[in-house]
Amino acid sequence: MEKEVMNRFTIGAALALCASPALALNIVLANDDGLTSNLKALYDELKAAGHSVIVSVPCTGQSGRSSAIVMYSTTTIVADNDKTQIEAEGGCHNGAAPLGAPAVGPFTKNGYTNGDYHYVHGTPVMALMYGLDVLAPARWGKAPDLVLSGPNEGQNVGKVVINSGTIGNVQFAAGRGLPAIALSAGSNTADNTGLANPASRVVAQLATRLLATLQAKAGSAALLPAGVALNVNFPDTPTASTGWAFARQGTYDTYQLKFSKAAPWGLSGAAPGAPTADQAEDEALVYKSRIAVTAMQVGYEQRPAGQQWLRLRLRDLFAQ
Repeated sequence: MEKEVMNRFTIGAALALCASPALALNIVLANDDGLTSNLKALYDELKAAGHSVIVSVPCTGQSGRSSAIVMYSTTTIVADNDKTQIEAEGGCHNGAAPLGAPAVGPFTKNGYTNGDYHYVHGTPVMALMYGLDVLAPARWGKAPDLVLSGPNEGQNVGKVVINSGTIGNVQFAAGRGLPAIALSAGSNTADNTGLANPASRVVAQLATRLLATLQAKAGSAALLPAGVALNVNFPDTPTASTGWAFARQGTYDTYQLKFSKAAPWGLSGAAPGAPTADQAEDEALVYKSRIAVTAMQVGYEQRPAGQQWLRLRLRDLFAQ
């Protein structure tokens, strides 16, 4: 009982610290889905905790774009690379901005015009770059303290992370030396009607608790060490009491993506096999019951042992 009371006190103290002006963070909130229930819920929770938040997201859903750097429109929104999505909704996803609006700018949707919400008609990283290079200097006069990407509508685990726009944002931000965290929830968090899925709020509250805990541990130092970014995956039906667990970027392949053998051409998949004992801490398995928190490296730099292997393996060639 005493331990439980102390745990509650620690969490409460962390949340109180997060809400204090001294520890309020400047946050750029990005994703690869555009205006979603998850985005709105996390924005609301971060603001309630006292943080200053700039939202900068793609105009339309951009899952699977990884770190692509492409603008679809450069003056006004036209139906181009994402023609089907733009035409189906008459502009950006869930009415963030209409067809013919500027290619970048603040949301025009009623209820989202407070100056914090912005879109870019391009890939996720292009939207993030707008937030980092244009919006953040205009608002704060400097880079943000933190980049959050998500929460995605679907977990980013296993081999698919390299293809994820959610992860691409985090890798780009961390490559600039900024603390960055990817957040991904179940696909059941989608809500394109009221943008108020109850599961979205639970995920947002848990994400804010994670942030408060990192702040309480970091004090005045950076939230994350240089060269480290986080990948956080929530279960499909999390609750306020869902546990947290260390997880690794492992080898268990949840999605088993393949190219289809016949028309309609595109992606196909197969059911994953049974995991091995060595894969027990893989985030693709951990997230099924707990919130999986994984440390990612930034970019493709190999560890010193791998660098030395290459140096020795090709030393004769390098000596020429």
